[in-house]
Amino acid sequence: MIGDDVRVTVLEVKGDVVRVGIDAPRSVRVHRSELLEAIEATNREAAASSPDGARNALAALSEAAKRRG
Repeated sequence: MIGDDVRVTVLEVKGDVVRVGIDAPRSVRVHRSELLEAIEATNREAAASSPDGARNALAALSEAAKRRG
């Protein structure tokens, strides 16, 4: 438990891969650190680029999120 409202549960262990589940209120934002870093980088790129660049950066982020599952 983290505080009174967030529960972290180990769902599965296979070799050196561990799947965890996080149960938290909707008001608590939960992101994997590598995806959060990708979101921040995409936001910076979008702010500094043309509208087409922003669309391309968003598409790249979407693909990265799909690959990471």
